[in-house]
Amino acid sequence: MSARIRVALVDDQSLFRAGVRMLVSSQADLEFVGEAGDGAEGVALAASAKPDVILMDIRMPVMDGIESTTRILREAEALGGHVPRIIVLTTFDLDEAAARAIRGGASGFVLKDAEPEFLLAAIRTVHSGTAVIAASQTRELFEHFDSHTAVPVVPVAFHDLTSREREIFTLASRGLSNAEIARTEFLSEATVKTHISRILAKLGLRDRVQLVVFAYENGLAS
Repeated sequence: MSARIRVALVDDQSLFRAGVRMLVSSQADLEFVGEAGDGAEGVALAASAKPDVILMDIRMPVMDGIESTTRILREAEALGGHVPRIIVLTTFDLDEAAARAIRGGASGFVLKDAEPEFLLAAIRTVHSGTAVIAASQTRELFEHFDSHTAVPVVPVAFHDLTSREREIFTLASRGLSNAEIARTEFLSEATVKTHISRILAKLGLRDRVQLVVFAYENGLAS
């Protein structure tokens, strides 16, 4: 049996924390490893509990979820160790704070009133790295808050991609999963996964949602 996914929660509402704790703990493949009531506590929790996935509320006292996300990822990367995936929790479909958190390194967002099964699926999806959580909503989020007025310059690193990698980049930037890309390109999922890994490495990106951000910020989203 593979290791369980270690999940932590940062939210200032104790009742909400209790519900999520019970939900996560009820799953055989998930392990609830801790909770915090504000972003500052969340930074400490991430360092001590080493979760695989952190559910992070956006609006909290002391330190909000955007700053907490940035600090957690910066500190984890500075230590060169385990870097958690962070899912931000928001109450709005089109939340500029959620867009800022994703630009800061979060791996996706989920509405706080989402169905329990959707939240569980989001945890598994972001941990596996094979798809973008709620791809259409994520694209809509960045389309809505796209602040570019001038035509951006395509980064030099993008030109290092092969023609096949650019094709897969385009599909991944639309939020397609490995399985969907494999069907479209007549490739195996393993081959798609290898291409995605190479694309992320060449562009210096952490995960697939950062690829979506990269595409929108550099005028490469189609």
